[in-house]
Amino acid sequence: MGKSLRSHDWFGRKDKDGIIYRSWMKNQGMPTDMFDGRPVIGICNTFSELTPCNAHFREHAEMVKRGVLEAGGFPLEFPIMSLGETLLKPTAMLFRNLASMDAEESIRGNPIDGVVLLTGCDKTTPSTVMGAASVGLPTIVVPGGPMLNGRYKGQTIGSGTHVWKFDEDMKTGKMTGEECELAESCMSRSIGHCMTMGTASTMACMVESLGLTLSGASAIPAADSRKKQMAQLSGRRIVEMVRENLTIDKILTREAFENAIMVNAAVGGSSNFIIHLTAIAGRIGVKVNLDDFDNLGSKIPLLLNLMPSGKYLMEDFYYAGGLPVILNELKDKLHKNIITVTGKNHHENISGHTECYNNDVIATYQDPLIPEAGCVVVKGNLAENGAVIKPSAATPALMKHKGRAVVFESIEDYHARIDLPDLDIDENCVMVLKYVGPVGYPGMPEVGNMALPKKVLEKGIKDMIRISDGRMSGTAYGTAVLHVSPESAIGGNLALVQNGDMIELDVAQRKLHLHVSNEELEKRRAAWQVPKPAATRGYVSMYIKHVMGADMGADLDFLQGSSGSEVTRDSH
Repeated sequence: MGKSLRSHDWFGRKDKDGIIYRSWMKNQGMPTDMFDGRPVIGICNTFSELTPCNAHFREHAEMVKRGVLEAGGFPLEFPIMSLGETLLKPTAMLFRNLASMDAEESIRGNPIDGVVLLTGCDKTTPSTVMGAASVGLPTIVVPGGPMLNGRYKGQTIGSGTHVWKFDEDMKTGKMTGEECELAESCMSRSIGHCMTMGTASTMACMVESLGLTLSGASAIPAADSRKKQMAQLSGRRIVEMVRENLTIDKILTREAFENAIMVNAAVGGSSNFIIHLTAIAGRIGVKVNLDDFDNLGSKIPLLLNLMPSGKYLMEDFYYAGGLPVILNELKDKLHKNIITVTGKNHHENISGHTECYNNDVIATYQDPLIPEAGCVVVKGNLAENGAVIKPSAATPALMKHKGRAVVFESIEDYHARIDLPDLDIDENCVMVLKYVGPVGYPGMPEVGNMALPKKVLEKGIKDMIRISDGRMSGTAYGTAVLHVSPESAIGGNLALVQNGDMIELDVAQRKLHLHVSNEELEKRRAAWQVPKPAATRGYVSMYIKHVMGADMGADLDFLQGSSGSEVTRDSH
């Protein structure tokens, strides 16, 4: 078996290089028999104290190691760049592709036969999966788990989702600064990532629905001892996957991506799912386009009553039965005979674990919370390549609306003017934010759910149509049209919108139209100037030159496809 393992090209050699590879590893106290041909398992750890959602991963890594050793493997932990959504400026999305490159090259360049990805905060999941997909080894994901439910003054509060509510309450005088400080602590009271169906929880559900985790892994709270059990079991399983040669490309098939799209709709997942799944598909060589998300997901009913689309949180989801219950409700829709990391399909994995323990948290397919809930793709002269909207988090009355544009030329312009008393805006207007796309910001930040003007909030209005080429947090809510493509910074028509233009949104008709003639648009285009790039050196400069549009997953163009796992030259 040893010669069939990739790591044998390092540790099984009898020459000078073999001495080097083994000898320096032994300075960590590893005995000679660790190099006897047993599978080497890389544990890709996105731990960082600057990534609060992942700050407990040292302990998870130890549990994975325990499982690897039990199964006869050789565990080796390694770090990669960790992307903390809450602290990293200007946006963690700017560095998702960089972290994926870190993961890819770390996996490929080291004596690793199989890899365990420790993921949690939003971008740590797609970045590591993208990197692993580009190498193609046996791969299993261990999601870090959500925080425990927040509790404030007897009410359940959700991370992220209540940030927007608290901000509105502070603006309108309903909450004091002291109360907000207390609420902050109540909202984040345990280890783990956002316990709403934000992007982190969405990514956990994504990898489970793709078949990259053990069944039931996505919803277990980070503080629950069963999360550690799942990590240990995953350590055992990755060793078996290496022996079975169950590589990631055998799991990430077109059918697996289609299943993930449908599951994401059923759980009310983040609109960021679209960008990340598309990027992963691009790395594995599966064709996924923007229309697939509408065609496959928009007609799927919402089954999960979770913030921001509902009232519960991930802890409640786990107690109600977790993702296996959702998979069972969708059993007539999902592709059945596709393999997962267990070597079995989803239906075999969830057998005996499909009972729902709280139908107020997880509805049935026959009696859903919303009949059609998946993200919708709208197109028109304002988004020729498409834009997305999440109906389950939007206001039904605004899904068909025509209003006057109030334009913000940059995020700085928005912050400077949004609360000015003389801003010419009311609840019927359409807020437009430019230059926050992949190239324009750069990095496509989560600013698409712009806070409403103070004078509108004071009237009791909670929602308006907001349009941008940026993203919004999965924890957010509102009628936000996002990911407008082509983006404004590369000359998309969004760059040409002016105050007073009439914009029409008709979600049922998949329409986003700027009521300005083609002749007038061409006149404006002739006067438009390409913005000065945000950087002229380093990674950010490279990103700006090579990032693809949001409709293509915002990956770097030279990272499409994979390079495999072979390394033909030695270092000495």
